[in-house]
Order: sequence, then C-alpha cells, then structure tokens
Amino acid sequence: MTGMTSAWESVLSGLPVLLVHLVLTTALLLGGVALYVRMAPYHELEQIREGNVAAAVVLSGQTLGLCIPLAMMLATSVSIPDIVLWGIIAIVLQFVAIAAVRLSIHHLPALIKRGHIPPALVLACAQVVAGILNAAALSR
Repeated sequence: MTGMTSAWESVLSGLPVLLVHLVLTTALLLGGVALYVRMAPYHELEQIREGNVAAAVVLSGQTLGLCIPLAMMLATSVSIPDIVLWGIIAIVLQFVAIAAVRLSIHHLPALIKRGHIPPALVLACAQVVAGILNAAALSR
C-alpha cells in the first residue's frame, strides 16, 4: 500500500503544476490562433460560417501547426517563463513559415476566399509540416 500512497502524493503535488502549464500552453495556442485569424487577409471565421471548406481547412491546418510545436515546448519546458518565451518563439516561427508559403502560391488568399480546396490543402499541409519541423527544432 505504500507504493499507492506515494503515487497519490506524487499526483497531488504535481497536479497543480501540470494544470498551470497546460492552461498557459492552451492560452498560447488560443492566442496564436486568434492572432492568425486577425491577420488573415479575409474574414476566415465569417468564411467558415458561410460554408467555405477551404477556409476551414486552412484554419484547421494552422491550429494543428501551432499545436504541434507548443506541445513539444510544453513537454520540454521546466518553468512558466520557459513556457512563455519558447511558446512565443514557436508562434513567431510558425507565422514566418506560413508567410513564406503564402508568398510562394500566387493569389492564395483570393483562392481560399473563393473556396478553392487544392491550395487550401497545400497551405494546411505546409502549416502542419512547419509545426513538426518547428517542434523538432524546439526539442533540441
């Protein structure tokens, strides 16, 4: 029974830290997604409400692309300042990668606004790939 008692003590002492780190990282994710939505050259949420699947694909890709490096950062960070600083760096790196993709596909925002799925899939894939590479870089 001693093992079970020490396990519960470990959970009870670690749970508050886990919750703080999780809430902080979730706030970074939501902040990054909100910033992305604000910076989009078209009203993404409005487009989604109107049934634009391309806009939904892009926003989903961005959310996944941000979540992957933030999850890695959370797994490797040891303190709240560490989480905040590396989280902000992860978000900035993700935005840089997405800007590069947008520059490489001519008229990308207009195509997505018109509901064209192929360029939306390319952008969403690029967002996830950038997130995976970003996460790998953060894990070093």
